[in-house]
Amino acid sequence: MPLMTTIENGIAHLVMDHPPVNAFDSAGWFEIAESVERLGNDPSANVVVISAEGRGFCAGVDIKELAANPDAIIDVNRSCYDTFAAIHDCPIPTITACHGFVLGGGIGMAGSSDIVFASDDATFGLPEIDRGAMGAATHLQRMFPLQKVRRMFFTGEPISAEEAWRLGAVESVVSRDALLPTAMELAEKIASKSPRALRLAKEALNGIELMDVKRSYRYEQGFTLELYSSPESQESRDAFVEKREAKF
Repeated sequence: MPLMTTIENGIAHLVMDHPPVNAFDSAGWFEIAESVERLGNDPSANVVVISAEGRGFCAGVDIKELAANPDAIIDVNRSCYDTFAAIHDCPIPTITACHGFVLGGGIGMAGSSDIVFASDDATFGLPEIDRGAMGAATHLQRMFPLQKVRRMFFTGEPISAEEAWRLGAVESVVSRDALLPTAMELAEKIASKSPRALRLAKEALNGIELMDVKRSYRYEQGFTLELYSSPESQESRDAFVEKREAKF
């Protein structure tokens, strides 16, 4: 079976095992989306952990499906969209444990997650530019700074787990053997929390993130104006001009 799921002690676990490289056709991606939705909506689960067996976490879509039928791009796009949305919109926290290659759709899954762990052999990349395609830059941009994303997107070159950690994209980098136990250790902490609090926290965090940068800044400006109109703000400016400590 390419997918295995379990729920134990509040931790839902989805394992991908589809040799040779965990690349999925559209049916496979639809199945991943359905599995994440089912696990996330199970009242006995408080957190979802996604991991993989084999040489790497995920090599993305099965190019052979598209080579055989170009019209399959519609189902491929939809199934990837559904998978990444299921992870991002999952009503409980999601943790992804990545090893080996994390490419294309693998980036979409990791970038949709709340927390990412990586083994020291992990590499992250979007080789789509060399495959006549595009995709998952949105999710890459949740992980890495803007200019790094653009370099990776334009060149198709991957970066190492250590570089991903340096840039703040992953929680920690551990040995391959320690990867799943490390992810599960954090999952246990999360699973012990209030189910209601976890679900409200996830909804709140998703809500504030989904504002686009212009709307978000406009929202922020409202608070800036409110502060600027206050006596405390005027005192701050006066103190700066007069080179003294502000008095509130």
